[in-house]
Amino acid sequence: MDNPITNNRQAWALFNQADLLYGATEIELTLDKLARQITDAMADRFPIALCVMGGAVVFAGKLLPRLGFPLEFDYLHATRYRDGTQGGEIEWSVLPRKNLQGRNILLMDDILDEGHTLAAAKARLLELGAAEVKIAVLADKHIGRPKPIAADFVGLHLPDRYVFGMGMDAYGLWRNLPAIYALK
Repeated sequence: MDNPITNNRQAWALFNQADLLYGATEIELTLDKLARQITDAMADRFPIALCVMGGAVVFAGKLLPRLGFPLEFDYLHATRYRDGTQGGEIEWSVLPRKNLQGRNILLMDDILDEGHTLAAAKARLLELGAAEVKIAVLADKHIGRPKPIAADFVGLHLPDRYVFGMGMDAYGLWRNLPAIYALK
């Protein structure tokens, strides 16, 4: 799908017509809660924290400083959306450079939508030798049908709408927002 947003005015119009779902303060409190849950579960495991690029970069950047235990960091890049609003085939751009053999993994993503990307990522990490893969997502979207995977740590629950902000984008835009909005 071609990006319908071609200029600054259209980008602002998209934002100004959106509905606020979660504000910045609520997200910060959610990140604190998630960090406590992850710390309780993984502090003694010396995990490799993996960020799913590019959506999870904002989430990971805000979550990692809240985790008060030693970990290593790397990333992977898998996508189905390519700046559109409909998912397609999974495209693997980058796999982790770290040796995952026998390691515990904290896989961080911005949203658990249909679950195909996270399911494929977890399967790939286990194929690469990870001992376990725990998934943390800022948001889990209720899509009204079964998903191939569930997250171990979930911050927020979203309605079945197209959302953006906090790393999630609308047509490649607005990942930088400190809140979560939904398209009309």
